[in-house]
Amino acid sequence: MSAAKKRILVTGATGQVGGLLLPYLLKDKSVEVVAGARSPEKATALGIPSVYLDLDNAESMMPAFTGVDRIFLMTGYTVDMLRQSKDVVDVAKKAGVEQIVHLGACGDDDTHVGHYGWHQFIERYISSSGIPFYTHLRPEMFMQNLLGYGGESFVKQGVIHQYIGDARLSWVDCDDVAAAAAAALLDPKKHHGQTYRMGYEAKSYHEIAELMTKLLGKSFRYQSHPATEFFENVLAAGGEPAYMKCVYECYRDFATGKLIGDEVQSNFQSIVGRQPRTLAEFIEKNSSVFSY
Repeated sequence: MSAAKKRILVTGATGQVGGLLLPYLLKDKSVEVVAGARSPEKATALGIPSVYLDLDNAESMMPAFTGVDRIFLMTGYTVDMLRQSKDVVDVAKKAGVEQIVHLGACGDDDTHVGHYGWHQFIERYISSSGIPFYTHLRPEMFMQNLLGYGGESFVKQGVIHQYIGDARLSWVDCDDVAAAAAAALLDPKKHHGQTYRMGYEAKSYHEIAELMTKLLGKSFRYQSHPATEFFENVLAAGGEPAYMKCVYECYRDFATGKLIGDEVQSNFQSIVGRQPRTLAEFIEKNSSVFSY
Protein backbone atom coordinates (compact mmCIF):
# COMPACT_ATOMS: atom_id res chain seq x y z
CA MET A 1 0.00 0.00 0.00
CA SER A 2 1.47 3.36 -1.03
CA ALA A 3 1.78 6.17 1.49
CA ALA A 4 -0.83 8.92 1.37
CA LYS A 5 0.26 11.97 -0.57
CA LYS A 6 1.27 15.02 1.44
CA ARG A 7 -1.07 17.94 0.81
CA ILE A 8 0.55 21.33 0.17
CA LEU A 9 -1.49 24.53 0.28
CA VAL A 10 -0.09 27.50 -1.64
CA THR A 11 -1.19 31.00 -0.70
CA GLY A 12 -0.67 33.72 -3.29
CA ALA A 13 -0.91 31.12 -6.04
CA THR A 14 -1.87 33.77 -8.61
CA GLY A 15 1.08 35.98 -7.67
CA GLN A 16 4.62 36.17 -9.01
CA VAL A 17 6.31 33.66 -6.73
CA GLY A 18 3.26 31.52 -5.97
CA GLY A 19 2.44 31.11 -9.64
CA LEU A 20 6.00 30.02 -10.41
CA LEU A 21 6.01 27.66 -7.43
CA LEU A 22 3.09 25.57 -8.69
CA PRO A 23 4.89 23.91 -11.65
CA TYR A 24 7.80 22.89 -9.42
CA LEU A 25 5.45 21.20 -6.97
CA LEU A 26 3.26 19.61 -9.63
CA LYS A 27 6.28 17.77 -11.05
CA ASP A 28 6.48 15.75 -7.82
CA LYS A 29 3.83 13.03 -7.79
CA SER A 30 4.33 12.32 -4.08
CA VAL A 31 2.43 15.48 -3.12
CA GLU A 32 -1.01 16.94 -3.75
CA VAL A 33 -1.10 20.67 -4.45
CA VAL A 34 -4.03 22.94 -3.64
CA ALA A 35 -4.37 26.71 -4.03
CA GLY A 36 -5.81 28.82 -1.25
CA ALA A 37 -7.67 31.68 -2.90
CA ARG A 38 -10.24 34.33 -2.10
CA SER A 39 -11.40 34.40 -5.72
CA PRO A 40 -12.77 31.08 -7.07
CA GLU A 41 -12.53 32.39 -10.64
CA LYS A 42 -8.79 33.03 -10.40
CA ALA A 43 -8.19 29.70 -8.70
CA THR A 44 -10.11 27.80 -11.37
CA ALA A 45 -7.86 29.31 -14.05
CA LEU A 46 -4.84 27.69 -12.39
CA GLY A 47 -6.11 24.24 -13.32
CA ILE A 48 -5.50 22.74 -9.88
CA PRO A 49 -7.79 22.09 -6.89
CA SER A 50 -8.52 25.14 -4.78
CA VAL A 51 -10.06 26.00 -1.43
CA TYR A 52 -11.60 29.25 -0.29
CA LEU A 53 -9.11 31.17 1.84
CA ASP A 54 -9.36 34.81 2.87
CA LEU A 55 -6.40 35.93 4.98
CA ASP A 56 -8.58 38.74 6.35
CA ASN A 57 -11.14 36.19 7.58
CA ALA A 58 -9.72 33.80 10.17
CA GLU A 59 -12.92 31.75 10.04
CA SER A 60 -12.06 30.70 6.48
CA MET A 61 -8.76 29.16 7.60
CA MET A 62 -9.74 26.01 9.49
CA PRO A 63 -11.83 24.61 6.60
CA ALA A 64 -8.99 25.48 4.20
CA PHE A 65 -6.25 23.96 6.38
CA THR A 66 -8.05 20.76 7.37
CA GLY A 67 -6.12 17.86 5.85
CA VAL A 68 -3.23 20.11 4.81
CA ASP A 69 0.30 19.02 5.74
CA ARG A 70 2.40 21.94 4.48
CA ILE A 71 1.76 25.62 3.76
CA PHE A 72 3.55 28.14 1.57
CA LEU A 73 2.80 31.46 3.24
CA MET A 74 3.02 34.79 1.50
CA THR A 75 1.09 37.94 2.32
CA GLY A 76 0.25 41.15 0.52
CA TYR A 77 1.74 44.63 0.66
CA THR A 78 0.00 45.82 3.80
CA VAL A 79 0.67 46.06 7.53
CA ASP A 80 -2.20 43.59 7.89
CA MET A 81 0.41 40.91 7.11
CA LEU A 82 1.15 40.80 10.85
CA ARG A 83 -2.39 39.90 11.86
CA GLN A 84 -2.93 37.66 8.85
CA SER A 85 0.23 35.65 9.48
CA LYS A 86 -0.51 35.23 13.18
CA ASP A 87 -3.96 33.89 12.33
CA VAL A 88 -2.49 31.50 9.75
CA VAL A 89 0.06 30.14 12.22
CA ASP A 90 -2.45 29.79 15.06
CA VAL A 91 -5.03 27.99 12.93
CA ALA A 92 -2.41 25.88 11.13
CA LYS A 93 -1.16 24.58 14.47
CA LYS A 94 -4.69 23.66 15.54
CA ALA A 95 -5.25 21.94 12.18
CA GLY A 96 -2.12 19.80 12.57
CA VAL A 97 -0.11 21.39 9.76
CA GLU A 98 3.47 20.08 9.93
CA GLN A 99 5.35 22.75 7.96
CA ILE A 100 5.25 26.42 7.00
CA VAL A 101 7.55 27.92 4.37
CA HIS A 102 7.37 31.68 4.75
CA LEU A 103 8.19 34.19 2.02
CA GLY A 104 9.58 37.22 3.79
CA ALA A 105 11.84 40.10 2.81
CA CYS A 106 15.53 40.86 2.73
CA GLY A 107 17.51 42.48 5.49
CA ASP A 108 19.74 41.66 8.42
CA ASP A 109 18.27 40.84 11.81
CA ASP A 110 19.07 44.37 13.03
CA THR A 111 17.27 46.04 10.12
CA HIS A 112 15.62 49.42 10.67
CA VAL A 113 13.39 49.04 7.58
CA GLY A 114 9.79 48.73 8.74
CA HIS A 115 8.40 46.04 6.46
CA TYR A 116 11.59 43.97 6.70
CA GLY A 117 11.06 44.01 10.45
CA TRP A 118 7.42 43.00 10.13
CA HIS A 119 8.45 39.92 8.21
CA GLN A 120 11.02 39.13 10.88
CA PHE A 121 8.34 39.34 13.58
CA ILE A 122 6.42 36.78 11.53
CA GLU A 123 9.52 34.58 11.25
CA ARG A 124 9.98 34.64 15.01
CA TYR A 125 6.34 33.78 15.61
CA ILE A 126 6.48 30.82 13.25
CA SER A 127 9.73 29.59 14.79
CA SER A 128 8.30 29.67 18.31
CA SER A 129 4.86 28.34 17.40
CA GLY A 130 5.51 24.64 17.80
CA ILE A 131 4.91 23.93 14.10
CA PRO A 132 7.28 20.96 13.57
CA PHE A 133 9.07 22.24 10.44
CA TYR A 134 9.61 25.72 9.05
CA THR A 135 11.82 27.56 6.57
CA HIS A 136 12.17 31.31 6.02
CA LEU A 137 12.99 32.86 2.63
CA ARG A 138 14.45 36.37 2.49
CA PRO A 139 14.69 37.42 -1.17
CA GLU A 140 16.50 40.59 -2.17
CA MET A 141 15.36 42.66 -5.15
CA PHE A 142 13.22 40.70 -7.62
CA MET A 143 14.46 40.81 -11.21
CA GLN A 144 10.78 40.94 -12.17
CA ASN A 145 10.69 44.49 -10.79
CA LEU A 146 12.48 45.46 -14.00
CA LEU A 147 9.34 44.45 -15.89
CA GLY A 148 7.10 46.83 -13.95
CA TYR A 149 4.36 46.60 -11.36
CA GLY A 150 0.59 46.89 -11.44
CA GLY A 151 0.54 47.26 -15.19
CA GLU A 152 3.08 50.10 -15.20
CA SER A 153 6.36 49.53 -17.01
CA PHE A 154 9.52 50.84 -15.36
CA VAL A 155 11.48 50.69 -18.63
CA LYS A 156 10.01 53.07 -21.20
CA GLN A 157 11.61 53.76 -24.58
CA GLY A 158 15.02 52.69 -23.34
CA VAL A 159 14.87 54.58 -20.04
CA ILE A 160 14.76 52.79 -16.67
CA HIS A 161 12.76 54.87 -14.18
CA GLN A 162 13.48 54.16 -10.51
CA TYR A 163 14.02 55.87 -7.18
CA ILE A 164 17.23 54.67 -5.54
CA GLY A 165 19.94 56.89 -6.98
CA ASP A 166 23.22 55.14 -7.72
CA ALA A 167 22.78 52.35 -5.16
CA ARG A 168 23.80 48.82 -6.04
CA LEU A 169 21.28 46.12 -5.15
CA SER A 170 21.44 42.35 -4.92
CA TRP A 171 19.07 40.65 -7.38
CA VAL A 172 17.18 37.36 -7.55
CA ASP A 173 14.75 35.90 -10.09
CA CYS A 174 11.29 35.09 -8.68
CA ASP A 175 11.60 31.72 -10.39
CA ASP A 176 14.66 30.95 -8.28
CA VAL A 177 12.78 31.94 -5.13
CA ALA A 178 9.98 29.58 -6.20
CA ALA A 179 12.51 26.80 -6.77
CA ALA A 180 13.89 27.28 -3.26
CA ALA A 181 10.38 27.26 -1.79
CA ALA A 182 9.64 24.02 -3.64
CA ALA A 183 12.85 22.43 -2.36
CA ALA A 184 11.86 23.26 1.21
CA LEU A 185 8.26 22.09 0.80
CA LEU A 186 9.34 18.79 -0.74
CA ASP A 187 12.01 18.08 1.89
CA PRO A 188 10.94 19.71 5.18
CA LYS A 189 13.56 18.00 7.33
CA LYS A 190 16.50 19.06 5.17
CA HIS A 191 15.51 22.72 5.21
CA HIS A 192 14.01 22.93 8.70
CA GLY A 193 15.00 25.97 10.73
CA GLN A 194 16.87 27.60 7.86
CA THR A 195 16.68 31.27 6.96
CA TYR A 196 17.80 31.70 3.37
CA ARG A 197 18.99 35.12 2.23
CA MET A 198 18.47 35.14 -1.53
CA GLY A 199 20.36 37.63 -3.70
CA TYR A 200 22.96 36.45 -6.19
CA GLU A 201 24.20 39.35 -8.32
CA ALA A 202 24.81 42.98 -7.33
CA LYS A 203 24.23 45.75 -9.86
CA SER A 204 23.02 49.34 -9.90
CA TYR A 205 20.37 50.49 -12.36
CA HIS A 206 23.13 52.28 -14.27
CA GLU A 207 24.96 48.95 -14.64
CA ILE A 208 21.74 47.20 -15.66
CA ALA A 209 21.14 49.83 -18.35
CA GLU A 210 24.67 49.21 -19.66
CA LEU A 211 24.01 45.46 -19.67
CA MET A 212 20.74 45.94 -21.58
CA THR A 213 22.54 48.09 -24.13
CA LYS A 214 25.18 45.40 -24.64
CA LEU A 215 22.73 42.49 -24.87
CA LEU A 216 19.84 44.03 -26.79
CA GLY A 217 21.71 46.21 -29.25
CA LYS A 218 19.82 49.38 -28.36
CA SER A 219 20.67 52.28 -26.09
CA PHE A 220 19.37 52.13 -22.51
CA ARG A 221 19.93 54.54 -19.65
CA TYR A 222 18.77 55.01 -16.08
CA GLN A 223 16.78 58.01 -14.87
CA SER A 224 16.67 58.35 -11.09
CA HIS A 225 13.66 60.06 -9.52
CA PRO A 226 13.20 61.36 -5.96
CA ALA A 227 11.78 58.80 -3.55
CA THR A 228 9.12 61.35 -2.59
CA GLU A 229 7.78 61.10 -6.15
CA PHE A 230 7.30 57.34 -5.68
CA PHE A 231 5.44 57.88 -2.41
CA GLU A 232 3.10 60.48 -3.89
CA ASN A 233 2.34 58.34 -6.94
CA VAL A 234 1.76 55.09 -5.06
CA LEU A 235 -0.59 56.72 -2.56
CA ALA A 236 -2.52 58.34 -5.41
CA ALA A 237 -2.84 54.87 -6.97
CA GLY A 238 -4.35 53.46 -3.77
CA GLY A 239 -1.31 51.90 -2.11
CA GLU A 240 -1.61 51.06 1.59
CA PRO A 241 -0.02 54.05 3.41
CA ALA A 242 1.79 52.26 6.26
CA TYR A 243 3.45 49.70 3.99
CA MET A 244 4.27 52.15 1.22
CA LYS A 245 5.81 54.57 3.72
CA CYS A 246 8.25 51.76 4.56
CA VAL A 247 9.06 51.24 0.87
CA TYR A 248 9.54 54.99 0.43
CA GLU A 249 11.95 55.11 3.39
CA CYS A 250 13.78 52.10 1.97
CA TYR A 251 14.24 53.81 -1.42
CA ARG A 252 15.29 57.05 0.26
CA ASP A 253 17.89 55.30 2.39
CA PHE A 254 19.26 53.33 -0.57
CA ALA A 255 19.67 56.59 -2.49
CA THR A 256 21.50 58.33 0.37
CA GLY A 257 23.68 55.34 1.21
CA LYS A 258 22.20 54.89 4.68
CA LEU A 259 20.90 51.46 3.63
CA ILE A 260 23.18 49.00 1.83
CA GLY A 261 21.55 46.22 -0.19
CA ASP A 262 24.30 44.73 -2.35
CA GLU A 263 25.21 41.64 -0.32
CA VAL A 264 25.54 38.55 -2.54
CA GLN A 265 24.88 35.02 -1.28
CA SER A 266 26.37 31.69 -2.37
CA ASN A 267 23.73 29.32 -0.97
CA PHE A 268 21.56 28.64 -4.02
CA GLN A 269 23.43 25.60 -5.31
CA SER A 270 23.09 23.86 -1.94
CA ILE A 271 19.38 24.71 -1.69
CA VAL A 272 18.22 23.83 -5.20
CA GLY A 273 21.09 21.97 -6.88
CA ARG A 274 21.76 24.39 -9.72
CA GLN A 275 23.10 27.89 -10.27
CA PRO A 276 20.76 30.90 -9.97
CA ARG A 277 19.66 32.82 -13.03
CA THR A 278 21.82 35.82 -13.92
CA LEU A 279 20.59 39.28 -14.82
CA ALA A 280 21.93 38.76 -18.34
CA GLU A 281 19.84 35.61 -18.72
CA PHE A 282 16.77 37.37 -17.35
CA ILE A 283 17.19 40.33 -19.70
CA GLU A 284 17.61 38.08 -22.73
CA LYS A 285 14.59 35.99 -21.73
CA ASN A 286 12.45 39.13 -21.48
CA SER A 287 13.99 41.05 -24.38
CA SER A 288 10.60 41.63 -26.01
CA VAL A 289 9.42 43.54 -22.94
CA PHE A 290 12.43 45.86 -22.92
CA SER A 291 12.79 46.42 -26.66
CA TYR A 292 11.51 49.61 -28.25
